Amino acid sequence: MDTVWLSGAEWLAVLRVGLGLWWLESWRHKDKKAWFERGSGIEWAAGIAAEHRWNAVRSGFRVVVAPRPRLMAHVVAHAELALGLGLIAGLLTPVALAGGLLLNTLYFTLMIHDWAEQGQNAMMALISVVGLFGMSWQTWSLDGALGWFG
Repeated sequence: MDTVWLSGAEWLAVLRVGLGLWWLESWRHKDKKAWFERGSGIEWAAGIAAEHRWNAVRSGFRVVVAPRPRLMAHVVAHAELALGLGLIAGLLTPVALAGGLLLNTLYFTLMIHDWAEQGQNAMMALISVVGLFGMSWQTWSLDGALGWFG
């Protein structure tokens, strides 16, 4: 008789929770004082965007992000926190997985020249895609308990 430690659905839930922990750690390790008061993370990204090889990234950053560094610092940090908590709890999971995929795509595009950083973004994006198509919210989640997203 073959014994299975976890089912496929449970392994998908493990991936989802692990991804949520990754987003939560991304939020946790930020120096919130510097991040929110000075927009330090946005300042760092501005330097990268200014040297980016793609004009669309340079001009998009200059028009959308650069004029509002403190607001964008809050948007990024709170998005990471919301993604982490949503994925861990399995609340609005498809929305969190799609939002995380979008955020990883933005990070990937901005830092396209830094291949060391891209491994993390690529793996997080891959887990988001697997979680979405595998419907990882059906097990060990508030969505599953509430019967959301069938």
